[in-house]
Amino acid sequence: MTFQSFSRVATVVVVSSALAGCGGGGWFGGNPETRQENIERQRQNTPVGQSEAQNRSTIWDLFSDRDNPNITVEVNKYIWQASLEVLNFLPIRSVDPFSGVIVTDFGTPPGGGQAYRATVYVQDPALEARSLKLSLNTRGGPVDAETTRAVEDAILTRARQLRIRDSKL
Repeated sequence: MTFQSFSRVATVVVVSSALAGCGGGGWFGGNPETRQENIERQRQNTPVGQSEAQNRSTIWDLFSDRDNPNITVEVNKYIWQASLEVLNFLPIRSVDPFSGVIVTDFGTPPGGGQAYRATVYVQDPALEARSLKLSLNTRGGPVDAETTRAVEDAILTRARQLRIRDSKL
């Protein structure tokens, strides 16, 4: 093979590769209509006049005061902390501060003989009784309403104590 024939073959390979990659429907180009649809989709997701740097977010943005409840933390910190303190005798199975759920395993309170399991749901940022939902169970089934109400009252009382302590700082 001479140099001229080698350069012709190389030129054909380079040109055909470039054409395949330019949107002719080749291996790299894909369907030009699909590519245009993707560009339009990206334009629609970025607000007009907003740069990419302004559109970026960090983990700390979850704690900022935003209007969208799907991206902010809506859990009262005093009820959350009080729940952990009051139910500290129960081993924790899972905790999710973003949804406000604490799930425990069975544990026995100090001086008690009955094992309990609790699920706590803090559903509102307000320090009010409606913000706290508690479910207590024994190995035999649900606990009576009076016992659940007493534990809820203990959690809310401790939450108020924590808020008062923080306001005196």
